Amino acid sequence: MPHEYDIVPIPQNRAAREGASQAERLHWFREARFGLFIHWGLYAIPAGIWKGEETAGIGEWLMHRFQIPVAEYEPLAQQFNPVKFNVREWVSLAKAAGQKYITITAKHHDGFCLFKSAVTNYNVVDATPFGRDVCKELADECARQGLTMCFYYSQDQDWHHPGGYGNTWDYTYDLDAFIDYVDHYVKPQVTELLTNYGPIGLIWFDTPYSIPEQQSEELAELVHRLQPNCLVSGRVGNAKGDYASAGDNLIPEAMVGGDFETPATINDTWGYKVNDHNWKSAEDMLHKLVDIVSKNGNYLLNVGPTAEGVIPPESVERLLAMGDWLRVNGESIYGCGAGPLQNAEGLRTTQKGDVVYLHIFNLPADGVVKLPLAAKVKEASLLMNGAAVGFKQRCGRLTLQLPAVELDPVDTVVRLVTG
Repeated sequence: MPHEYDIVPIPQNRAAREGASQAERLHWFREARFGLFIHWGLYAIPAGIWKGEETAGIGEWLMHRFQIPVAEYEPLAQQFNPVKFNVREWVSLAKAAGQKYITITAKHHDGFCLFKSAVTNYNVVDATPFGRDVCKELADECARQGLTMCFYYSQDQDWHHPGGYGNTWDYTYDLDAFIDYVDHYVKPQVTELLTNYGPIGLIWFDTPYSIPEQQSEELAELVHRLQPNCLVSGRVGNAKGDYASAGDNLIPEAMVGGDFETPATINDTWGYKVNDHNWKSAEDMLHKLVDIVSKNGNYLLNVGPTAEGVIPPESVERLLAMGDWLRVNGESIYGCGAGPLQNAEGLRTTQKGDVVYLHIFNLPADGVVKLPLAAKVKEASLLMNGAAVGFKQRCGRLTLQLPAVELDPVDTVVRLVTG
């Protein structure tokens, strides 16, 4: 992920490219709306602490924060042996949480690869006692359980490779060396990821700090040539992505015309950090999910497994709570986009066709909800149980009277049929 003080702007969507149209590529993405991000790598071993000193900020940036030489950081691979890694449990958790796709850090900024690569032996199969291809196992399990597999790949920053960007303590940045790194290291590895792991939903590139426009364009074209239906994230750089990427944990203030995704943490870090206990509540994250969908976006919520391969129980608890809500109310999220109302106090709307879903975060004591709505309402009911909701509509104002039944204090959804 980017340095936490950096904000990646939301660019305009690209026009349709050669092969599958952009709309066809985006169909699954718009249907999914909620995905699981997994940040996992060698940084899970120090877990935010290096030589007794705790890193400031996010755990996976530890190498950069302490400017750890490659010669000192690389041997962490010899300790990477996640004996408790259970791919079925990971994918089952995402499924139970109501998430429709998984994006894992195939290569993060430290350069270590969670997949078997012929380009480098600095990978989980060749350099660790674990010796198993994590990406292959995860892709196979996603296929078995019906989730879309996606890969994060750091195309710009690579603190291990002398041609990559970001390591100023071991190397001197040179543009020609960087272009050579993209051509002879990045492109072959992206090719491996899109050739050896079955259908891939998207390649999640990141931190386009130094990449020239030509290299961004060539990477996007490579992805679409190898898998025409695979999306390219906005962080490929230079506005060459298929959809926009909001900054980390950032939600746009207003509706976004195009497609976007907000990557977010459950605590404050992405990679596992043993002393980060600042957990967000499931209620807060559900409200964020609804808010993002109400603005045409997707929510990519992260977990940072331990070095043993265990997803922290605090993350599991919150994801399962979100899944409980989605099993009842998922109709108002999956395949939905922006409704007519965003950012009202305690209210959001999502929409699918002629159906508007009103999300009520703060239940009124008298059960009366008023909102502006120009579209004519034909029917109103609670999504949770189908109970009728009384309504009156006049001069573009809708007044609802919620029934005297037990409602959801987190988010009660009213299904409004319009037309």
